[in-house]
Amino acid sequence: MEAIALDVVIVSYRCERLLRGCLKSVLANPAPVATRIQVIDNASGDGTAEMVAREFPEVELTVNDGNAGFAAATNLGIRSGRAPFALALNPDCEVRERTLTTLLEVMESRPEVAIVGPALVRHDGSPDHAAARGFPTPLSSLGHFTGIGRRPRPPAAMRGYAAPANRGPVDAVNGAFMLIRRAALDQVGLFDEGYWMYMEDLDLCYRMREAGWLTWYEPSAAALHHKAGSSGPNRGLRLNYAFHYGMYRFYRKHYATERSAATNTAVYAAIWLKLAASTIRSAPSRLAPARRR
Repeated sequence: MEAIALDVVIVSYRCERLLRGCLKSVLANPAPVATRIQVIDNASGDGTAEMVAREFPEVELTVNDGNAGFAAATNLGIRSGRAPFALALNPDCEVRERTLTTLLEVMESRPEVAIVGPALVRHDGSPDHAAARGFPTPLSSLGHFTGIGRRPRPPAAMRGYAAPANRGPVDAVNGAFMLIRRAALDQVGLFDEGYWMYMEDLDLCYRMREAGWLTWYEPSAAALHHKAGSSGPNRGLRLNYAFHYGMYRFYRKHYATERSAATNTAVYAAIWLKLAASTIRSAPSRLAPARRR
């Protein structure tokens, strides 16, 4: 039997339609190596797991007792395999022809690369600029959240959340589609499970860089990304909190010791004020379904 060379790990939660499309795309556009495909279902309870068992018998299915979040569920799949490469893939992504082939070729030709990600394309054909990004700074975060960084020719310091046009090393790629070298994970560790959702991809890329590894962006390979397909256009309270807690955890873990107490206080206050504003802004959309019921 041919040794497994690629472990594909997909974490699902109440996303039957998207997951079906994702799995069909992986099977229709296979990697050129022996591949193991796993779905780790976070207790969807809505038929998602049953669909996998019924329609994709070749896919290995694990159903968690509860919603463990992205990092812990992905780690569960990675730990259960031994392949030299692991693909963390979101169910709202669809693989295209030669996507996996191209990314594996990067890994084979560049042993210094720990993580590689493709261009991500939205369903309308526009690029998902979050496919690659820089590590956050106060100015780049301000540019992102105010929209200034997405305007034509923004100040360079405020444009940290946009994928480059060319292939090459970047600070981070999107956790929706990350091909990871297991040898690097063995050295650095898996996703930090202190992040329930959000920022665990950025954290892993940061730790890889600190250990001397590269993260690579490869726009010659592409995947379709139904952005926010799993979480929905408006985050619920738990997801909203997890997003802002992830910002706080990343800053505290990687930046706070090198900043002054005053700077840290200002950053933490900005994060929690943004959470409060986001919660208030999203309240009408969260309450609308309840009113309809």
